[in-house]
Amino acid sequence: MKAYSSHNHVLRAALVGTTALAALLATPLAAQTAAPSTATKVADASTANGGDIVVTAQFRSQKLQDVPLAITATNAALLESRSQTSIAEVARQAPNVVLVPGGASFGPALGAQIRGVGQFDFNPAYEPGVGVYVDDVYFPTLTGSIFDLLDLDRVEILRGPQGTLTGRNSIGGAIKLFSKKPDANTGGFFEAGYGSRNRLDLRGGANFKLADNLFMRISGVHKEQAGFVDQIDYGCANPGNAAGIAANRTAGNCLVDKLGAENYSAVRSQLRYQGDKLEVNLSADYTNIDHTNPAEVLTLVNSAKVSPTFLCGQFCTYASFNTGPGGPALGTKPTTLAVGTVASNRQTFKGYGFSGNINYDVAEGMQVQSITAYRHYDSTFGTDDDFTPGPLAAQGNNKLNHRFFSQELRFNAKIGTFADLTVGGYYSDQKTVYYTQQDIRYIIPGTALQFYGNDPVNADSKALFGTLVLHPIENLNVTGGVRYTKESKDYTFVRLNYDGTINGFLDPNGQANGAGTAGALNGSVAKYSGSKVDYRLSVDYRISDALMVYATTSTGFKGGGVSARPFNATQALKGSFQPETLTAYEIGAKTDLFDRMVRLNLSAFINNYKNVQLPLRDCSAYGGGPCGVVANAGDAQFKGFEAELAVEPVAGLNFDGSLSYLDAKWKSLAAAVGTSYSLTDRATSAPAWKWSAGVQYEADLGSTGSITPRFDISYGSERLSGRALGTPYFLPGYTLANARVTWRNEGKDLSVSGEITNLFDKYYYLQRFDAVYAFSGTGYSEIGHPREWKITVQKKF
Repeated sequence: MKAYSSHNHVLRAALVGTTALAALLATPLAAQTAAPSTATKVADASTANGGDIVVTAQFRSQKLQDVPLAITATNAALLESRSQTSIAEVARQAPNVVLVPGGASFGPALGAQIRGVGQFDFNPAYEPGVGVYVDDVYFPTLTGSIFDLLDLDRVEILRGPQGTLTGRNSIGGAIKLFSKKPDANTGGFFEAGYGSRNRLDLRGGANFKLADNLFMRISGVHKEQAGFVDQIDYGCANPGNAAGIAANRTAGNCLVDKLGAENYSAVRSQLRYQGDKLEVNLSADYTNIDHTNPAEVLTLVNSAKVSPTFLCGQFCTYASFNTGPGGPALGTKPTTLAVGTVASNRQTFKGYGFSGNINYDVAEGMQVQSITAYRHYDSTFGTDDDFTPGPLAAQGNNKLNHRFFSQELRFNAKIGTFADLTVGGYYSDQKTVYYTQQDIRYIIPGTALQFYGNDPVNADSKALFGTLVLHPIENLNVTGGVRYTKESKDYTFVRLNYDGTINGFLDPNGQANGAGTAGALNGSVAKYSGSKVDYRLSVDYRISDALMVYATTSTGFKGGGVSARPFNATQALKGSFQPETLTAYEIGAKTDLFDRMVRLNLSAFINNYKNVQLPLRDCSAYGGGPCGVVANAGDAQFKGFEAELAVEPVAGLNFDGSLSYLDAKWKSLAAAVGTSYSLTDRATSAPAWKWSAGVQYEADLGSTGSITPRFDISYGSERLSGRALGTPYFLPGYTLANARVTWRNEGKDLSVSGEITNLFDKYYYLQRFDAVYAFSGTGYSEIGHPREWKITVQKKF
């Protein structure tokens, strides 16, 4: 059973800087240069001819520099040049964005935070704080959202609450992936890469013209690589050990497995009809993941509870994922002996989805859009939560069966030159059955705490929304948006013994603990329902071709729910929590300077964050005992700024960089929080500082082609991990560097690239799991990939 683990000067300085920049750039561009510039324009385009990136963040196509929102938009070429193939890697260059692959306890999932707001727990009872969308279709769970960047046109990361803009509300922000659409150009590509630890990457795609108005595109990817953390049989490696742990493997062959492996396959097909007034885009996709658990090692040990410590090293673990029959931890004799539990050290995910996006021009300046989608997946994963081979008994197996349907309808209208209008509605329905087998004998001495759950979780969401953009005078836009959302959720608890009988959780005297026990939960249903109105008001003004400034206030929310991991009936019955809400105030500037040689985008914000949903460690207000409750912990205020830079001083030479700062302070804490958090704690696990820098140069070799070296470096400061030791504990900050060089032939249809990631071989932590530390005295950490190399050959046809 899991349990989770005065700065107004910031905005004043940003406002002064923006005002000064506005004064400088109010002068027409022609007056800023004495002679025509020979510099090239910043080439961040998604189009073949090097134009501006076009985004759809406000329901219609707009140039990135015209949208009054903080957006990081990256096209496929830049993703490739940075050696990025997974959605989690995009965060390194995005200000105030944290994307972390889920550890073993959370399965094949993506934990996401934008400006400190997000969610890391995969449980379907909880809503993601950052919305992930694929071709405008919402992906409703963290499980399965760690996508490969397959055959993409672009990635858009929208920072700040998207309460009135996205198909389903996203309080922290949104990550949107857009596939390359089929078109009339017949062709394709194939790419093969080989690298460290037998890494094999294969990907390809093909585009076909089936008829004058009918096109098809098929793409696929397969990635595999051996792991880099050795799972060692403790008894084999330490014969005659004091703990009396027997060997399960023969001497000299103590390696059980390699954690941190990869085995990912996916395929997508798209069919597109493009007529004079009607455009239909149909897509289907399938994903298969089957690999060992993430690379994790034991890093936190209380030697007073754990002896020997079972510490193995930087790249190895003695975790066995196996607890035999007998008594619980701590040496007491139970009334009822527990049976053995074997947990899997693997993660699997099999999922598919279908979507249909229909656009119809009703009349000039009026369009109707329908987006229909269905998705289904099954996922399994196992955990060893104490991460030792000892008798601490903290094993679990998990399986998720999920299906999701959504329908969105939008109507867009252009009202002369005065206004643009979007109105629409959204509906989604989802059901997840969460099967879990838990062996948690470490919690209560003398109690054989074992059970399985098979919990149905139902949720639905309905919304009506509208956005009106007014153009009262030239270069001035006023945007207003509103969204009404109504949602409901129910969670049915199943708590049975391994043999199917009702679990009473016997105490040391062999007596059931009555209504307060988890066994009393069996068959009970916890429910949540609520509604919310969100709004957005934004004003933007283009001072010159080089400068647009904006100011925005907006709201967002993350839906309420019920605590999915109660240890007794009281925790379940009192474990419902209300939505968390956020009101954001933001100012920003988007600039294209010196004949568009330099692009600098700035933003500063204050977020008032209320009823923050967080997991508790102290359940004194919920019946006591072990704690798995999620509650509205209190109110906080986040402040910060962001900067993104792109420079192309001469043809072929590109610099890019980003910088962000996030201050996060608690304003108040709810009494029910107890000792779980302190007002002096940082109110988010996101880092205070992030920065990145990159440089590349494409050298023309004439008939030989071109060669392009690139270097990237990124940094994130320390991150709050928790209070397992009674005081705040931080994961250290770290700097990562990547290098890549690419040769292309003269026709640019053949390329060979070599890359080194984590160039300086930095050892760093992605996250830590210490939820059982108070009982087991142990905690373990997921570590990042060491230095790796890869050679890739790509052919276009």
